[in-house]
Amino acid sequence: MTTLSIFDQSVPESPRIVTEDAGKIANLLAEHGVRFEQWATRDLPADASSDDILEAYSGEIQALKEECGFQAADVISLNPDNPQKEAFRQKFLDEHVHSEDEVRFFVRGQGLFYLHFGDQVYAVLCQKNDLISVPDGTRHWFDMGPEPAFACIRLFTNPEGWVADFTGEDIASRLPRYERLAGVAG
Repeated sequence: MTTLSIFDQSVPESPRIVTEDAGKIANLLAEHGVRFEQWATRDLPADASSDDILEAYSGEIQALKEECGFQAADVISLNPDNPQKEAFRQKFLDEHVHSEDEVRFFVRGQGLFYLHFGDQVYAVLCQKNDLISVPDGTRHWFDMGPEPAFACIRLFTNPEGWVADFTGEDIASRLPRYERLAGVAG
C-alpha cells in the first residue's frame, strides 16, 4: 500500500507521522509543491516492452506533455534477476537534485522516494497506480530495494533524460532503507 512516512532529520530512526491515506499523502506533499495522484493502470503482461508500456499510456503521456511541457518519455524497469540490480540501486541512493521536475508513474511494482525539505524527510513508498512529480531543485533520493521489481514511465523536459547533481550530504545514509520501510526482507 502507498505509504508516507515523515521523519525529523534529528531523529532519523523513527517517523513522526505515517499514513496510508492517499488524500492525506497528496495534501501533505502538495504543501511542498509535490504532485501526487493515483491513476488507473492497464493490464499488461509482466514482460511488456518499454514500447508496449508507452503505447498503452500514450494518452496520459501526451496530456502530461501538453500540460507541463515535457519533451521526452521513457520507461525504467528492473527485475530481481537483473545482474546489475545493486549497481542500479546505488546510482539513486545518494541525495541529489535535478534542474527539471522528476516525474514517475508506476505501472508495476513499487519504489521509495525520499524528499528532503528543511529538517524533514518525507519517505513516499510509491506503488502501482501512483504518479509523483518532484519539483526541480528538490533534494531527494530513490531506493528500489535489494530485489527491485518495478516499471515506471518517466517524463523529461530535457531530451537527454535523467541528469542529477549530487549534494554530497550524507542524510540518505542516516534514514531507514527500503527493506525496513517497505516491510520486506533483504
